[in-house]
Amino acid sequence: QLQLVESGGGLVQPGGSLRLSCAASRFTLEDYFIGWFRQAPGKEREGVSCVRRGAGSTNYADSVKGRFTISRDNANDMVYLQMNSLKPEDTAVYYCAAVPWIRVPIGSNSWGLSQSEYAYWGQGTQVTVSS
Repeated sequence: QLQLVESGGGLVQPGGSLRLSCAASRFTLEDYFIGWFRQAPGKEREGVSCVRRGAGSTNYADSVKGRFTISRDNANDMVYLQMNSLKPEDTAVYYCAAVPWIRVPIGSNSWGLSQSEYAYWGQGTQVTVSS
């Protein structure tokens, strides 16, 4: 069975940074669309960012644009989420997810940010932003 593992979560002060990592076993991340999602207590899971396979174009939720960056390291088969200028409202469990293909309509700004688009999920890593 395909498996994803997230790491890099922790406690950070407001304004600080964290880098989350997503690794896979039994498949190659480069061949998949990868998404990052988060779920805060009492809230629904929401899409944060995603990256296409191949060309590697990216998409972000408005709430994290300019602060978070998703990237691939194909040599090491990893996907990262660099999170800067963290706010208390970023506190959540963060998950990475994978799927072989997502249809990306021309002009769409929401592709890859819906959990229904993904087939495989990790167990999550906790990110807490607090002073």
